[in-house]
Amino acid sequence: MLDRLPFLIGLRYVRAKRRNHFISFISLTSMLGLMLGVAVLILVLSVMNGFDHELRTRILGMVPHAKVESRTGMVEWESLAARLMERERVIGAAPYVEQQGMFSVGGRNEGAVRSWLDGWGSGSVTP
Repeated sequence: MLDRLPFLIGLRYVRAKRRNHFISFISLTSMLGLMLGVAVLILVLSVMNGFDHELRTRILGMVPHAKVESRTGMVEWESLAARLMERERVIGAAPYVEQQGMFSVGGRNEGAVRSWLDGWGSGSVTP
């Protein structure tokens, strides 16, 4: 009996008493709207979760998780990379070169950033 109780309570408000079928129509329309809203919310959350996974694996996988920078340039980067690779959670290390510039065409100026891996480092680092 207790497993049917919510169903019986809901059915009480959907069925019309006497001649007032308008209340029954309003109740049924409200429930259908609520069901549709919850279904759309579940669908949108599922799509956004999949998009978040794809964003992390494809797009953000190309961005380095950590950068070690030097203002004067790194001449002995091999020794630094060897020290970093000794750490447990470091998968790969490679020299990373980044340049900034500006394009000027017809009075319009646009900034640009050019970056690349120099020499590919270890086999675990990919472009």
